[in-house]
Amino acid sequence: MTIPVIRPWLGEEEAEAAAEAVRSGWVAQGPRVAEFEQAFAGFAGAAEGVAVSSCTTGLHLALHLLGAGPGDEVVVPSFSFIATANAVRYVGATPVFADVDPVTGNLTAGTVDAVLTPRTVAVIGVHQGGVPFDVDALEALCSKNSLALVHDSACAAGSTYRGKPVSAGAALAAWSFHPRKLLTTGEGGMLTTVDTGWAARLRRLREHGMSVSAADRHASSGVTLESYDEVGFNFRMTDIQAAIGLVQLGKLPDVIARRRELAERYHKLLAEIEGLRWVTDPEYGTTNYQSFWVVLPDSYPGTVVDVLEGLSKRGVSARRGIMAAHLEPAYSRVDLPVTEHLTTRSVILPLFHQMTESEQDTVVTALAGIVR
Repeated sequence: MTIPVIRPWLGEEEAEAAAEAVRSGWVAQGPRVAEFEQAFAGFAGAAEGVAVSSCTTGLHLALHLLGAGPGDEVVVPSFSFIATANAVRYVGATPVFADVDPVTGNLTAGTVDAVLTPRTVAVIGVHQGGVPFDVDALEALCSKNSLALVHDSACAAGSTYRGKPVSAGAALAAWSFHPRKLLTTGEGGMLTTVDTGWAARLRRLREHGMSVSAADRHASSGVTLESYDEVGFNFRMTDIQAAIGLVQLGKLPDVIARRRELAERYHKLLAEIEGLRWVTDPEYGTTNYQSFWVVLPDSYPGTVVDVLEGLSKRGVSARRGIMAAHLEPAYSRVDLPVTEHLTTRSVILPLFHQMTESEQDTVVTALAGIVR
């Protein structure tokens, strides 16, 4: 059996919650979605949660809400899943890539400031792999330049910044519930915001721009006709997904604690491999270790592909490190030396709730045998 890079922690409780939603007869966006929104907003330290079909659609909605469009530029990291940059394209704006910190893999005030132009209207900061970016520093830069700051918190549920939930107080933050994340609904996402007016508009926009949701019309005792005051989207979450999400949210503290326990053990085991570097907490916060990535020693002459193939032969499934969007054919190359070093020299190792110490030992022994 190959040790997987991730294994969602799903069980009978999630299955029963989904079945209850099916038996209720209401499987589209409805009361369970509303309950999940409120519960997740409370967990994230936000005033409002708006459930959506994915983190990508959440980023799309956030930029649409902010009015970003053709002629505008939005600063993003290339060192991120390509959806971060794609969301900018969806609204007709231009993504401008900034380099990242070599330790955290995140944007910094310095790297962002270097690429600002008069056309810049927003910055998307990514808490990459669950490692929080320095929120205060980026907020100060954005405030100074009258720019919106959107948090791409896709990987960051359960991470912290200065003792609080990682995106608590953020004007807009987008979250992912993909199976690679700590909390999964299969597919799905959430926007959190401190602005109740924005939340109300986002709920209309995710449902074709309807003035009254389908769930509210169904619950009404009289005839209720909706209007469409602006063009919206079909970015809804189902009640089946939300039912699973509520169960997963209850498990999340245990998931985070277990991942951090396993990560600490990785730190100790990997210290035996000279020159290897691994992800860890920044001084201003904690990571949930959504991805446990390592940077290969400079002395290792091989490539990431060599490592992945070697691990696979030894029964370990790993992944290349965080991708670099600017190296993909869909985008143009720019000079981002730190990003290129990280993406070509990093590997994501297996880490999941049910992982055993024996499996972890196998991973480290296999990696050590390759890079030595």
